Amino acid sequence: MNLTASPTVVIVPGLRDHVSDHWQTILGNKIENTRTVPPLERDRLNCDAQVAALDEVLLDISGPVVLVAHSAGVMSTVHWAQRHQRSVKGALLAAPPDFDTLLPEGYPSPEALRENGWTPTPRTPLPFPSIVAASTNDPLADADRVAGLARAWGSRLVVLGPVGHLNPASGYGEWPRAEELVRELVRTSSGLPT
Repeated sequence: MNLTASPTVVIVPGLRDHVSDHWQTILGNKIENTRTVPPLERDRLNCDAQVAALDEVLLDISGPVVLVAHSAGVMSTVHWAQRHQRSVKGALLAAPPDFDTLLPEGYPSPEALRENGWTPTPRTPLPFPSIVAASTNDPLADADRVAGLARAWGSRLVVLGPVGHLNPASGYGEWPRAEELVRELVRTSSGLPT
């Protein structure tokens, strides 16, 4: 996908390691004008550190940006939006986890999330257009609660059906719908009809 002379697309991964067969990695390799928030060596679970890492990438970009966030990357994005004002033209927020509820075994506890600044989840409208892409059977978030987050953020909700957490463990490497939704955000940010 050629987005030359368009906003820079910034990939905002979740808390897990970057994975070569994850849809965000595949999408980032297809888009010419893209940057990825690098994984943290330390303080990976710290919300402030994740927000700072996203802001550092954005500070290095001149011109408009479209964010493409997945999982905890969505939460980094909404926390970032409460603290900073930069030229973000839109955001794709895919499979947001519900950090305000108990997550499955192997994920951070509510106490760990609270101590690291993730909760409570921000519920204020985002200052840019956004699309929440939600699964109906995500083990990290109830579909109704994700719909509530989308409403609170002022996001357009796109229900994807039963796609799990939209990651390789759920059978999703390449996710072609991501390109379509990013194109929509780029067209919207450019004032073109969607």
